Amino acid sequence: MAKEPQIQDNDPETTGHEWDGIREFNNPLPRWWVWVFYLTIIWGIWYSVAYPAWPGIKEATAGYMGWSTRANVAEEIAAAEAANAGINEKLASVELAAIQGDDELQGYATSAGAAVFRTWCAQCHGSGAAGAKGYPNLQDDAWLWGGTMEEIHTTVTHGIRNEEDPDARYSQMPAFGELLEKEEIGQVVNYVMALSGQEPRNAEAATAGEQVFVDNCAACHGDDGTGDRTQGAPNLTDAIWLYGGDYDTLHDTVTYSRFGVMPPWNQRLSEAEIRAVTTYVHQLGGGE
Repeated sequence: MAKEPQIQDNDPETTGHEWDGIREFNNPLPRWWVWVFYLTIIWGIWYSVAYPAWPGIKEATAGYMGWSTRANVAEEIAAAEAANAGINEKLASVELAAIQGDDELQGYATSAGAAVFRTWCAQCHGSGAAGAKGYPNLQDDAWLWGGTMEEIHTTVTHGIRNEEDPDARYSQMPAFGELLEKEEIGQVVNYVMALSGQEPRNAEAATAGEQVFVDNCAACHGDDGTGDRTQGAPNLTDAIWLYGGDYDTLHDTVTYSRFGVMPPWNQRLSEAEIRAVTTYVHQLGGGE
């Protein structure tokens, strides 16, 4: 059994709580600590009145000091835009071909274009611009619509197959599942595999698929399958595939077609920003 503790004359009063012979002293907080605590309460009340704090139905209270992080960011952006106004004006007005001949302008456009790309383009094309299934790799030299500065600029400006811009690049592959027999689709898929250097699933079908290709596909992809940039028709001989080059994926592509869309960026970006990201994409390695 626990030994009963001895109470000393100089011990403070207790709270009345006791457990297993242990008494809880009622020691008051130091006076300085109490005053600091009161000051933090006063400071907290003042802060909630002076700065945005109390949530409302639509937004928080603004506070009588009118301070906000959003306004601060807007000021910093405005200051940066003012500092770059001169070079942005130059970038937006010179000939596209002249950008690469001006080291200062080229350096600025590449740096600014990288920021634009990471903000607006990386979601689809990847942070390194290597693309993904259904989204082109911008580092190689396989361009559906061309890889010159002018051609990239047009693509970025107006987009591809969108309804927002009447000048958008436009091409549409028919869904041949509605036009060809199933056997013919299998034949042309085997032929396209052979065109790209792959081993067709059925060599005999591949041979028969050549005529199906000539009758239905050559008008866009060319008799030799190398494509046509003026129509956005891909080269089928380079083994570079946007959606995949295996038999099943090609079969789906021929049967149902594909219809990827890229938005027009002239409605969201300035001309200087479009030219900057054009320069950035062009110098990635696949530009022409």
